[in-house]
Amino acid sequence: MKHQIAMFKFTLGNGQSISPSALQALWVRASQSVQVSVGRHAGPGGGDGRPTYSLYASQHLENLPQVELRLRRVLEERNLSASLIALHD
Repeated sequence: MKHQIAMFKFTLGNGQSISPSALQALWVRASQSVQVSVGRHAGPGGGDGRPTYSLYASQHLENLPQVELRLRRVLEERNLSASLIALHD
């Protein structure tokens, strides 16, 4: 697999969570690529304890604005309240 970088990160609303397999499926759908991966990082010690989810892909993932729109739409369809941050230019 080619080198991947974090493209987006997000936290979910209080009381919400997503399994690794569901997150991977969501990201594959939004990115329209199977060459992607996901990560879950424990919440900050002094914060609210919610985990941060990261979405990884090749730095050559095409049409990032459309990927972001699809990602927001898929999160909304799953009734997930996400604070999404784009890490790409």
